[in-house]
Order: sequence, then structure tokens, then C-alpha cells
Amino acid sequence: MKFPIFKTKIKGVNRKFNLTDPKEQREYFQLKAGTEIKKLREYLKKNTFIAYLLGKKNSGKGTYSKMFGEMVSSEKIEHFSIGDMVRNVDNELKDPKKRKELLAFLEKNYRGWQPLEKIISVLEKRNTKILLPTELILALAKREISRREKKTLFIDGFPRDMDQIAFSLFFRDLLGYRDDPDIFILIDVPKAVIDERIKWRRVCPLCQTSRNLKLLPTSKVNYDEKQKEFYLFCDNPKCRGAKMLPKEGDESGIAPIKKRLEKDEKLMERADSLYGIPKIFLRNSLPLKSAKKYVDDYEITPEYHFKWDKKNKKVKIEERPWVVKDDEGIESVSLLAQPVAISLIKQMAKVLEL
Repeated sequence: MKFPIFKTKIKGVNRKFNLTDPKEQREYFQLKAGTEIKKLREYLKKNTFIAYLLGKKNSGKGTYSKMFGEMVSSEKIEHFSIGDMVRNVDNELKDPKKRKELLAFLEKNYRGWQPLEKIISVLEKRNTKILLPTELILALAKREISRREKKTLFIDGFPRDMDQIAFSLFFRDLLGYRDDPDIFILIDVPKAVIDERIKWRRVCPLCQTSRNLKLLPTSKVNYDEKQKEFYLFCDNPKCRGAKMLPKEGDESGIAPIKKRLEKDEKLMERADSLYGIPKIFLRNSLPLKSAKKYVDDYEITPEYHFKWDKKNKKVKIEERPWVVKDDEGIESVSLLAQPVAISLIKQMAKVLEL
């Protein structure tokens, strides 16, 4: 698939924004997409839409959609993860009262080729390699969404298989969104970027916030002289400086999920070939040679290197340009989430004909 290059650089504007600062981030969005944000806010006062997020695992689906919501209207927009929904169902099955309520709902709403008893057995023995039947996902999603007031939805994790592409075409009808526009959002991220995101990911054990030791550190970095390794403290005041930890298996990068990434690519290709449904194309990387033509320097992901000043007991941080090879072997730079979200906002306004 060929993803078009989107330009966020504005001719004659030389201001540099610190995109880690919430105030400056809002000013950045107003400068680069203020007109579209205003139009989208007006649209959402009376209308909604459904967007299906399609991209490789760890491609930033949740990040981009949540940033879209924060900048446009957090009250009107919701990021809906099918994976989170299924994990919540796992917990419900362990609680006798919630299990009874869940089974009562499924007995009334589930329609499929497999008996409900078998479906529940699959749920209880589920692992990450087993895809649940599409009919069950639809029933569970219907229940989950019926609990909320009508909102614009960014659906993450559906479709997950080839047969579900067709289901997604009438999924909105099943959920009572008969008049809503529906849109596919296709996200392209080089495997090399995903690999680094996984290998250097660090997660707060308290608030579950995810950061990256190499690409997106917190404001507090320290060094363990005994273990000879650098680590991050969570920036969330409520966590009181909790040490952020790697997830088990992250050191292997994309190796364990290569087949999943290949499948995700095929899903995007299939979705791209469909007629009659609008599509938005987001790309995380740009060729190194032409990057400065399309984006500002501060919109490009840097990499961070740390040195331990033993004498002063202090971590010295050095920021360098981060250059990776994309899936075609072209030297490229990776973009921060904000310029990708700008692209999403502008394309969404165009798709909705605002």
C-alpha cells in the first residue's frame, strides 16, 4: 500500500512548540488545524460518526484517536477497544453475579452458528492467539455501547479478521447508528518503529501509563548503579514517583508478533480495496531526504541517550535525530503523535465535507 505524505509545515511560520507541554500543544493544534477543529466541534453538536481503526499492533491507534478527542471534543468522542471489552468479560465470568447477568444478556442477544455453551467455554479458555467468533463480538459490543449515551466512536480492534471486514460494513446498523457516516482509518508505521516502541516501552505499575525509555521518557530519569541500567519515574503526581517497568517479553520486540503484523497488513489492504466507504490514511514516517519539506523539526521523534555523571550523581540526557529504515529500506524519520493527529483532524473534516 502507498500512503500519501501529509504536510503540516506552514510556510512563513517559524514558531517552535514544546509538544510535551499541554498549553503549547493546544496552541499548536489551533495554529495548524484550528479551522477544522471548529468545524468538527459544530458538526458533533448534532451528529456522530463511527471510525474503524486499522493498523499494525502498536501502531498508535489509541493514541491518535484519543488525541483527536482531546483536541476536538472529549465529551462527544470515545475510543472503544474491543480487546479491553473482552478482557473485562473475562473478569465478569469470575464474578457469580456479573456472570449471571452476562449469560442472561447473551441468551437474549447472541445469534450465531455455535451453541452458547460452547462460546462460553471458549471465552473461559481464551488466549491471545484465539480469535473469538464475530457473532459473539457483535453481541458484546452491542451490550457495551448500549451502556453509553450516543457518541462518536473510534473502534479499535474490529475488524480483526478477513470475514469481519464485511461485518463492519453493517456494524453501525446493528448498534442503532443508522444514519452515521462510517470511515476506515488506515495507519502505516514501519516495523522498525514498532520494534523500538516495544523494546524500550516502560509502564507505570499504578496508573498503567506507557512511556518509552529511548523515544518518550518522562521528566524524571535515574540510574541504578547496581543493575547498571537507567529507569523512568512516572510523571503522574498520584503515583508519587513510581518506578516504571518493562513488560515481560518486551525485550524481544516484534519477533513474537511477526505473523500478527503480516495479518494486520493484509487486513488494511483488503479494507483499502472496498468501494463506498471513505478512508483516511495516516503515516508515521517520512523519507529522511524530504522530511523538512513537509514537517517542522520539533514534529520529528528524537531519540534520547543517557549518561551517568558518577561524580554529581546525576543523569545527563542527550537528544539526537532518530533515523530508521522503513519497510522498503528507505532511511526515514518517525513523527510524533501530534502531527499525525493533525493529519487525522484535517482529513476527517474533508471526509465529512465540512
